[in-house]
Amino acid sequence: MDNDTIAGQLKLLSKLLEIHGENIFKARSYANAAYQIERLTFPLEEMNTEDILLTKGIGEAIGKKILELLQTGHFPLLEKYLEETPPGILEMLHIKGLGPKKIATIWKDLEIETLGELLYACNENRLTLYKGFGEKTQESIRQSIEFYLASKGRFLYAGIATYALSLEKDLQEQYATEQTSLTGDFRRQAEIIDQLELVTTISHATLQQAFQPPWQVVEESAEHLLIKSPENIHVKFYCCPKDIFAVTLFRTTGHTGFLDGAPFEISAASFSGLEKEEEIFMQVGFPYILPCLRESSGIWQKARDGQLPKLIADEDIRGVIHTHSTWSDGNDSLEKMAVAARDKGYEYLVISDHSRSAFYANGLQADRVRAQQEEIAGLNAKLAPFRIFSSIESDILSDGQLDYPDEILKTFDLVIASVHSNLKMDEQKAMQRLLRAIENPYTTILGHPTGRLLLSRPGYPVDHRLLIDACIHHHVVIEINAHPRRLDLDWRWVSYACENNALLSIDPDAHSIEGFADIHYGVLAAQKGGLDAQHNLSSFSRQELENFLQQCKSKQAIQ
Repeated sequence: MDNDTIAGQLKLLSKLLEIHGENIFKARSYANAAYQIERLTFPLEEMNTEDILLTKGIGEAIGKKILELLQTGHFPLLEKYLEETPPGILEMLHIKGLGPKKIATIWKDLEIETLGELLYACNENRLTLYKGFGEKTQESIRQSIEFYLASKGRFLYAGIATYALSLEKDLQEQYATEQTSLTGDFRRQAEIIDQLELVTTISHATLQQAFQPPWQVVEESAEHLLIKSPENIHVKFYCCPKDIFAVTLFRTTGHTGFLDGAPFEISAASFSGLEKEEEIFMQVGFPYILPCLRESSGIWQKARDGQLPKLIADEDIRGVIHTHSTWSDGNDSLEKMAVAARDKGYEYLVISDHSRSAFYANGLQADRVRAQQEEIAGLNAKLAPFRIFSSIESDILSDGQLDYPDEILKTFDLVIASVHSNLKMDEQKAMQRLLRAIENPYTTILGHPTGRLLLSRPGYPVDHRLLIDACIHHHVVIEINAHPRRLDLDWRWVSYACENNALLSIDPDAHSIEGFADIHYGVLAAQKGGLDAQHNLSSFSRQELENFLQQCKSKQAIQ
């Protein structure tokens, strides 16, 4: 074992000791020993025991651990701390700008254990609330995390969409006489993209000439070419003649379940010569099935029965529900958020700053709730007919109760109930907690139902059917949180919710004016689940929302 390896393990232990809050002098002694070992001109493994123990900066205690490492290949103290440290915390050591002290704050104070959670916290402006994290530091950390995560080669749809659409457009313009279209997971609007796929009539040779180093050819066959971009994005081209472009696009777009369930044979011979994919559906006597719905075999029966949903679209969103301002952890003032929403053509804004238990997000104590509601009243008089609805994103506490007593909850126009802490629950605990919150008469919307962060943190386990059924029974709206890292409720449960007449709501969870744009990604996810505008609360007009909330108030009075 060479000196660099030994020094590296001592350095890692030093950092872990500091992260775990151990004696700082003990941590520094390991760091100093590592520094001294790196300066040695001869290998430790060739030294005798006495010389190692007498080496400057090492000493007897650390020297014995080095000897054990050399003799057995094991470093028990380091292994102990590695076992006690979440993998995501270890990953943070790779992020520029994050030293042990900052990582300790992130882990112990913010209760964040993965890079994805940390990135989400940066986007929510939460780090600036803690000592040592200014705006510039937070932005630098955010950029470093995004670079690190991109190097892993898996991307959120929102993170790769601009790149994908630009690549498609560039090829279409550069090779105008050829046909090129995005296909696969991206065309189906999947929430996570492992590789971009395109169908094209451009030849292999031409593509290889177009994508010179630093692009790399990863794999090549008669039918496809897989290359890797300088940004570590895998791009797969399905090269085909023009006469089978349409059927190749059809075949590469659909998920396996959709293709296997097709009530006809999918072959190039059957559909050769068709210019557009829509002609395939016409030829077999089916209405056109949008790419986002081509996941399972069940959609064929819906198409046969004339029951394809009229999917919700961006223009169906009438108001912005679930937003945060500088009253809690948002970037923009309440007035700026409202004016921006109005200027974008929305009819209302639901401001849902964090509740008092969310201390990490500057949650509102009772006196600040009243002060914010006074500001809302003043702005409503100024901005009418546009309206700001007073809301709160109330933490669902560990026992399922909401974060305020009833006398405060009843002052809000609506309440979004969400879990933000103590996320490590089994299904029984999670369901007990959620069901009690759903039963609370003041809960209007169940926020991000599973707490998941895509590519970062799995959601706590829930019984989706029971959860949705409970929301229907208690007239609670189910959120489709549109943040690209959440998209929670998962689209796979949207159809069940709609079929049972649940009301959902596509909400951006915006912490800035720019965050309104996330509504688009919520719409894309909702489309995959077959959501129509009638089942979406944020598609209600201002008057319709006022009427709906009045009905909720009436039910609260009865209960």
